[in-house]
Amino acid sequence: MAEKSKILIIGGTGYIGKFIVQASTFVGHPTFILVREATLYNPAPHKSDLIQNFRNSGVNFILGDLYDHESLVKAIKQVNVVISTVGYAQLNDQDKIVAAIKKAGNVKRFFPSEFGNDVDRVHAVEPAKTTFAQKAQFRRLIEAAGVPFTYVSSNFFAAIFVRTLAQLDATAPPRDKVVILGDGNVKAVYNREEDIAIYTIKAADDPRTLNKILYIRPPANTISMNDLVSLWEKKIGKDLEKIYVPEDQVVKNIQGRSLNILTSLEFHCRKTHNSQVNV
Repeated sequence: MAEKSKILIIGGTGYIGKFIVQASTFVGHPTFILVREATLYNPAPHKSDLIQNFRNSGVNFILGDLYDHESLVKAIKQVNVVISTVGYAQLNDQDKIVAAIKKAGNVKRFFPSEFGNDVDRVHAVEPAKTTFAQKAQFRRLIEAAGVPFTYVSSNFFAAIFVRTLAQLDATAPPRDKVVILGDGNVKAVYNREEDIAIYTIKAADDPRTLNKILYIRPPANTISMNDLVSLWEKKIGKDLEKIYVPEDQVVKNIQGRSLNILTSLEFHCRKTHNSQVNV
C-alpha cells in the first residue's frame, strides 16, 4: 500500500477546516495544521476543546502565520499536500500560500479555499458575485504558477442550511412558518460537512482529481426547498405557513443589503444548480 501523503491544513480551526483536520486523521494521514502561537497556547474558550481534540487525535501543530513567509515555507516543506480552509476575509491573501508552495518546491497537490460552487460557472448578484470573482481569479493565479491543484465544489453546508431550513438568523428549524426564496422548486445540493471533508481528503492521493474540479453531488442530496419543507412537516406532523418571496424581490433585498451574504449565496445556488456539470 502506498504511503499516505502528509497533509497541512491552513485554517484548520475554522468552520470547514476542523472537519477536514478530523477527516485527515481519521483516514490515517500524517496531519499538520498551521497555527499562531496565541491560538495554540492561549486559545479562545470556544477553541480550547477543539485544540485538545486535535492533540488527542495526533495532529501535529506547526507554529506559523499566513503573513509570515518564512514560517509558511518551513511548514510547507514538511508535507506533500496543502489544503487551505481560510475564511472569507483571507481569500485574497491565499497568493501568499502559492508563493510559499513555489519556494518550498515539494508540494504535489494544493486545495484552495473554495468548498462551494464551481466559481467558473456562476452568474451571481452581489455580494456573492465579488466573492466568486475573487475565487475565480485565484484559480487563474494557481494555474499560471504551475501549482498542481484540486478545486472542491461542495455546494451547501448541510449543518448551516438544512438545520434551519435556510431561515435567516434562525438557530432551529421553523415550527410555524417558513420563508421560501423564489418558487421553491429549484433543486440544490446539500452535503454534510463531514462528508465534504472525507471526499476532500480522499482526493488528496487520487490521481483522477489532479488538476481537476471535484464535484460532490450525491443524487440523494439534491432536493428542492419545497421538498425539504415537506419532509420537515411530515416529521413534526404539522403544516407550516409558507411565505414565498418572489425572485425580483429577493434580488432587491440582497442589493439593498437587507439580506446577508449567506442568503445571496443560497439564492444564487438555487438559481444556477442545473447549469453545473458533473465530472
